[in-house]
Amino acid sequence: MKCRGIRGATTVESNTKEALAAATKELLGKLEEANQVRREDVAFIYFTTTHDLNASFPAATAREMGWTDVALLCGHEMNVPGSLARCLRILLLVNTEKRPEELVHIYIRGAKNLRSWERPPG
Repeated sequence: MKCRGIRGATTVESNTKEALAAATKELLGKLEEANQVRREDVAFIYFTTTHDLNASFPAATAREMGWTDVALLCGHEMNVPGSLARCLRILLLVNTEKRPEELVHIYIRGAKNLRSWERPPG
């Protein structure tokens, strides 16, 4: 069994606790569903936000969603001029038998084009 990374990103409507929680729930839920993630197989989840998102911790929302036995950590992305604003990113490290090409990375809302250079689905 390998430990593999599953990535995702979205944009958040505003810097409020409610908007950040909604975006976290949506993205984490989509990552979990698309990859048939079993929570007991998740080694670690790393949440990052751009510097303009600081109203709450995405990890706190994950705990409210039931991710209570998984190591969670939040951080900020580098503040690169011209980069996507109000962006939430999630990296799940998962113990899995899946090959890298079988993993589904999720980019939604304003983050859809962040990985347009990657291989097409299918």
